Amino acid sequence: MTAQPDTSPETYSGRLLAFTIPTRHARGRLVRLDTTLDSILAAHNYPAPVTHLLAEALVLATLMGGLVKEDGSQVTMQAQTEAGAVSLLVCDYKAGELRGYVEFDEARLAELGANPSLFALFGKGYLAITFDLAGGQGRYQGIVPLEGDSLSEACERYFFQSEQVPTLIRCAVRSDGDGVRAAGLLVQHLPEGEEGRERLHAKLDHPEWEHVAILSGSLRHEELLDPALSLEALAWRLFHEEEEVRVQPGALISKGCRCSVDHYRDVLARFPEEERKDMRDENGIVLVDCAFCSKQFAIDV
Repeated sequence: MTAQPDTSPETYSGRLLAFTIPTRHARGRLVRLDTTLDSILAAHNYPAPVTHLLAEALVLATLMGGLVKEDGSQVTMQAQTEAGAVSLLVCDYKAGELRGYVEFDEARLAELGANPSLFALFGKGYLAITFDLAGGQGRYQGIVPLEGDSLSEACERYFFQSEQVPTLIRCAVRSDGDGVRAAGLLVQHLPEGEEGRERLHAKLDHPEWEHVAILSGSLRHEELLDPALSLEALAWRLFHEEEEVRVQPGALISKGCRCSVDHYRDVLARFPEEERKDMRDENGIVLVDCAFCSKQFAIDV
């Protein structure tokens, strides 16, 4: 960056912003969700604690999805337990399309009060993050205990434990009369990649990473959510003293539930005929509920 960027709210609105700091061997992603978030949440009448939880999860899925090439790859985040008020949370991101939902026990959730902790919501659970890479690049998954004060902290632990990549994540969520707004920052330290050199990303106390983490950690929730402050302006505020910061707009973010009659017909076709027979009603129709968008599909098989 050589000049202060445009700070209008339209700059990179509704899309990911990718940035790299070459001299610090760091990369990052910024995102702010508003109308897309409202569209996803509108499919279910979630109570406030679940709304906040899912909003944070959708931001995290977008930030992590933005780390892979926009070539049809998919990132899925799943938090699950058998003992908590929340039993399952699932979000996935694919080429700018975002979706997610939560399964919970309403009665148990009501007992927890207005601002339950992550442990109160899930108890002893686990977090699984799966990268399905397009073009035959493979699929890999990491599973870590669901620990920390927030999903963001749990994701930071995932990157360090499963990938040995120092990662800092900041998320902010606000709910008011104008709807739900959420935003996030993800910054990582990357290896230099030269054969025979020390793996920088295996050291949390490397001075390059300490410098980037301190600057990134200074970002306030109010700044993340401020509609008058563009994502490019946020990157400028954090890193304007660096020798070089490269920014690049990423994918536009939209609600992306991929359910359809054809999709479910293809899925049902994989079941043996005897099982499909048991699924049909008296009219020969199989009723399928989509948990993501809360729609029901009548499939004639």
